Amino acid sequence: QLVESGGGLVQTGGSLRLSCAVSGGTFSTFSLGWFRQAPGKEREFVAVIKRFGGVTDYADSVKGRFTISRDNAKNTGYLQMNSLRPEDTAVYYCTAGGNWARVKTGDGNYWGQGTQVTVSS
Repeated sequence: QLVESGGGLVQTGGSLRLSCAVSGGTFSTFSLGWFRQAPGKEREFVAVIKRFGGVTDYADSVKGRFTISRDNAKNTGYLQMNSLRPEDTAVYYCTAGGNWARVKTGDGNYWGQGTQVTVSS
């Protein structure tokens, strides 16, 4: 089970940190990803991190502003979002799975319910 938290309303230029708590599996064996879906748009990739945190990848639209991380001891993943823009407004989902490539393409085994992020202009 994946449970996201940390979403909310923030002004342009502000920051939020999303969390993804994982239970029911061996967290350290999963790659972890974040996706988002804005109203009227398809779900899109945001960031992904490999099992032991040494390798990450980001969508071009968030590079330099967002940072994905994980704490295997706490079974929790994070997405630190800085310099937020109105176009970052979306429901953010975390996903996990044993295959890095599949997680990155949205084919992870597990998904959370999402958390709303709204950036006001």
